Amino acid sequence: MFRSNNIVARIFQRQICTPAPGTSVHCARRFYENLVPSFTIYDVECPDHSFRKFTDDGQYLISFSRNNQDLIVYRPTWLSFSCKEEDCDSHDLPSKARRFESFFTQLYSVSLASCNELICKDFFLYMDSNQYGIFATSTVPSQDAPATGGAIPGFPSIEKMTFHLLRLEDGVILDEKVFHNDFVNLPHNMGVFLYDDLLAIVSLRYQTVHILQIRDSGNLVDVRAIGAYCHEDDELFLNSNAQCMAFPDKSKMHQLPQNHVQNGLHHSQPNLEESFLSGIKQRLLSFIFHRIWNEEKDRTLRVQCLKKKFYFHFQDYVDLIIWKVQFLDRHHLLIKFGSVEGVVSRNADQHPAFFAVYNMETTEIVAFYQNSAEDLYHLFEQYCDHFHSTSRNSLYMNFISSHSNNIHALEQLRSIKNKATSSSQFVKKMLGSLPFSCQSQSPSPYFDQSLFRFDEKLISATDRHRPSTDHPIKFILRRPPCSLKFKIKLGPEAGSADGRTKKISSFLFHPFLPLALSFQYTSFSQPSVVNIHFRR
Repeated sequence: MFRSNNIVARIFQRQICTPAPGTSVHCARRFYENLVPSFTIYDVECPDHSFRKFTDDGQYLISFSRNNQDLIVYRPTWLSFSCKEEDCDSHDLPSKARRFESFFTQLYSVSLASCNELICKDFFLYMDSNQYGIFATSTVPSQDAPATGGAIPGFPSIEKMTFHLLRLEDGVILDEKVFHNDFVNLPHNMGVFLYDDLLAIVSLRYQTVHILQIRDSGNLVDVRAIGAYCHEDDELFLNSNAQCMAFPDKSKMHQLPQNHVQNGLHHSQPNLEESFLSGIKQRLLSFIFHRIWNEEKDRTLRVQCLKKKFYFHFQDYVDLIIWKVQFLDRHHLLIKFGSVEGVVSRNADQHPAFFAVYNMETTEIVAFYQNSAEDLYHLFEQYCDHFHSTSRNSLYMNFISSHSNNIHALEQLRSIKNKATSSSQFVKKMLGSLPFSCQSQSPSPYFDQSLFRFDEKLISATDRHRPSTDHPIKFILRRPPCSLKFKIKLGPEAGSADGRTKKISSFLFHPFLPLALSFQYTSFSQPSVVNIHFRR
């Protein structure tokens, strides 16, 4: 639509031209090619907090105190000052511009952690519709806790984990959900997924997916627990059946010898935990069996296939555990299965993994893939946005660039694929990111790959710490003349005289304002260097 890079010409062209149907929002986003951060204030006077992220609506900046006890929420504002001279742009900014409070106003501070709990500073989920925030506090994990009560060996145990539902408008804690002697992978929201008003929490220690609903009233309501049982009445049915087995018909009791009654035959109950596999594992084995059964029509070949593909690997399937879960929609979960070693290992790509699509309403597995399945990769390539979705009506997350909605990202993916030495290893590497961590990417327009080109090794929309660089990070215009529009530099501190000091950096971009924060750490125990990048 736009032929000029001059913002005034663009505004005039917008007044006299109508964009093609369905493209008005994307055309409006092209104005960010002109509205970029153009000035940086280095080493801002800033509170010694751990800054987490902006909410997706841009109204709140979430941070935590250094001792991981308090939540501090800020409202982004904008630097304002007066100038009596004619050429204000040539003058330096006032001294107050170096203060963090000139750009952000503190709304409140809330004490979340109690007793011996600490806030998980890498965990935060935001519910757009009600402006609720979900935070987590936990005690220190115990690495050598015994696996009792049906727990899986090999996992640490956290004595107490608390999920807090908080109204961001005023900081009121509306509800809490507590887990005892359990383990949930909290960093970067890996073990928790939010979709609309549904919350999935994965208990690795007890292999249970807890589904909660966030009501408009601010209550966390248990919907179902998927793991040992799938239907809500499975446990009741099994316990009733166990009682029937333990207490036979009274009319036949007189036929039993007296010593049998005295030995406790009539009140011994079978151990259900040792008698049955978990409900989700039963569903998985049943699906695999029926899929192999239906592959062959000939009875002899069918038996051979079952021996080779099912019974030979039966124990491997039984030993699979749930690694990670995400919602595909309100009724379907994408569940990643693997070995215990793969969860606790830092290099999970070396361990076998499987993906299952589970229907929560029918309690059936509807699809099952190995992590090298080409058909799953084709779905991932064509419908990547569906795996990122956290809501049916998301306003800002719809603009995250992926290879299914952006030609430049698709070209980059295909370039990596062409350079790969093994197609199977490439598929495993790509599918290793599934299921996606919830709300782990920034919707900032400066990460829109149809607008800007940048080095994803140095900076990207994904929420992760990265090695610091002495060179500025450049954002280059995609459209001709492909000029440098702006750059993010961590300041003179990046070029330390001591080359042995390794530094880590992170970035927080506002969802729609030309505003970004960059942080540089020499160690996470020391205060970070904070820079503010904004449009002057």
